[in-house]
Amino acid sequence: MVRAPVRPELRRTLSEEDRAALRDPDLRKRVNVPQSTLPAITHVDYSARIQTVDEQRHGRFYRLMKRFEAKTGCPVIINTSFNVRGEPIVCHPAEAFDCFVHTEMDALVLEDFVLLKTEQPPDVLRTAQGDYLAQFELD
Repeated sequence: MVRAPVRPELRRTLSEEDRAALRDPDLRKRVNVPQSTLPAITHVDYSARIQTVDEQRHGRFYRLMKRFEAKTGCPVIINTSFNVRGEPIVCHPAEAFDCFVHTEMDALVLEDFVLLKTEQPPDVLRTAQGDYLAQFELD
């Protein structure tokens, strides 16, 4: 993984309110200021940790990224841990499904299967999201 600067043309012009939030001692306020058009990967110093993908070594994932870029215009896919803050990282498909149905995720991809929240039966979605999230201690 490499730390690299986010290109200037992707950076946002910050408002005075944004700049004040970036000076706040509360880290939660600083990290919630969108710094670029790719806010999920842009750190407060305009850096990002990047991983590269090439066709020869990562064929299937490379093709997925190319199709994602063709559909969205965005050549970036975020690589992050799969869990709710405070919850252990997902290790099994059943845990992935639980996290999916009880959070704001719109879709879940497991191997060759794509699950959409809008296509899940109402009884699967019945458990209150708050009850699920309350199981995990947030910081």
